[in-house]
Amino acid sequence: MVAPFAAAKAYAQIQAQAANIASSATPANAAKGADAHGFGEILKTAMQDAMQSGHNAEAQMIAQAKGKADLIDVATAIQSAQASLQTVMAVRDQVISAYKEIMAMPL
Repeated sequence: MVAPFAAAKAYAQIQAQAANIASSATPANAAKGADAHGFGEILKTAMQDAMQSGHNAEAQMIAQAKGKADLIDVATAIQSAQASLQTVMAVRDQVISAYKEIMAMPL
């Protein structure tokens, strides 16, 4: 189950990326911009964000074990990593579902 926060975060990221694409696209490079910032780029960015969030959570856990971080910071970092992972998993599930629907279409 995807938490509402995770879905809202993913939606906000996609909206921000779409706004960046729209503001940088001109008629001359619109096709090139669409290829450069397509669905694959959005997925790549989401995966990188999820990985960064996981690394941040690990760093907070190590710092807390050394006595240099508060437990609330660790819990917040872990929750953020979990939300990012759930977002990536939700997108993956939707991609798989779309692929299955396409494969089931008659030719």
